[in-house]
Amino acid sequence: MTRPLLRMLVAPLVSAALVAAATGASAATAPAPAPPDHGPGAVRHTSAEEPSAVLDYWTAERMAAARPIGRLLGGAAGLLPDLPGTGRPGEVRHQVDGGDARPWTGGGAVTRATGRVFLSMDGRDFTCTASVVRARNASTVVTAGHCLKDGSGAWASNWVFVPGYDDGAEPRGRYTAREMLVTPEWARHTDDSRDFGAAVLREGEDGPVQHSTGAQRIDFSGDHTGRVHAFGYPARAPYDGRELRYCAGPTRPDHGGTSARGMDCDMTEGSSGGPWLAGFDADSGRGTVVSVISFKYASESGVQYGPVLGSSEHRVFDEAQRI
Repeated sequence: MTRPLLRMLVAPLVSAALVAAATGASAATAPAPAPPDHGPGAVRHTSAEEPSAVLDYWTAERMAAARPIGRLLGGAAGLLPDLPGTGRPGEVRHQVDGGDARPWTGGGAVTRATGRVFLSMDGRDFTCTASVVRARNASTVVTAGHCLKDGSGAWASNWVFVPGYDDGAEPRGRYTAREMLVTPEWARHTDDSRDFGAAVLREGEDGPVQHSTGAQRIDFSGDHTGRVHAFGYPARAPYDGRELRYCAGPTRPDHGGTSARGMDCDMTEGSSGGPWLAGFDADSGRGTVVSVISFKYASESGVQYGPVLGSSEHRVFDEAQRI
């Protein structure tokens, strides 16, 4: 397999590169250097930013200008090209299998627990997706590792989670991150099979985030070989990141050299970190998180991949929920 090119912007010594276009908006504070490991289970970063400064940083203009983080494996470095207009807005039936990312109109728990993430990295502003999961501290969200840390490079700053984001509305407020954790494999080697992380959020006006949003179950057995629903906020054309979208269908192994699994879905960048939910019930909007949206191959833009959640990811989550 051709090694992925995943350098974030201009970090020349990272073996993988994530290339994104400049937005003209810069971070308020420079990203902190990677801290030492806190035990064998996770690589952890404690935010020293003032929460009020992070909240003030994200003006409506900065949120609109933030670019989606994208990861492209194989082929030339860069973001996935804009795909043809395959989105199908308007009323749709729930639980339709297929690769088109359709708007989720069913409501329920998934619209509360899934949210849009805004962050800065290497001086530029980006968007991702994250999901609240059941945790001891009622304050943990899971997302892709690259939405928290640029592989072996910089940690994110100005990191904020907006649950239930809908066309600019923020019905459950904003939550800043006080701790970020990723797998050691991602932090040390940008291992595409272990692109997973968790953020522990500061309390909002109504207390811990889980008290306001509810939470999805999460499972680390590695058993997600069946049908799943993937949710995210794709923000590159033909999508604009303003609404929650989903794909549904069976998963299959990645034959490109990772242990990740793939599913047909044309969601673009910005959906990174969105949950894959097994056993999803359309009426309640509940399921079990079994993966998060991670990457696509340049030659296979209609298929997205997510890591199999196993022992490494479980250790990250366990450490997060104890904080």
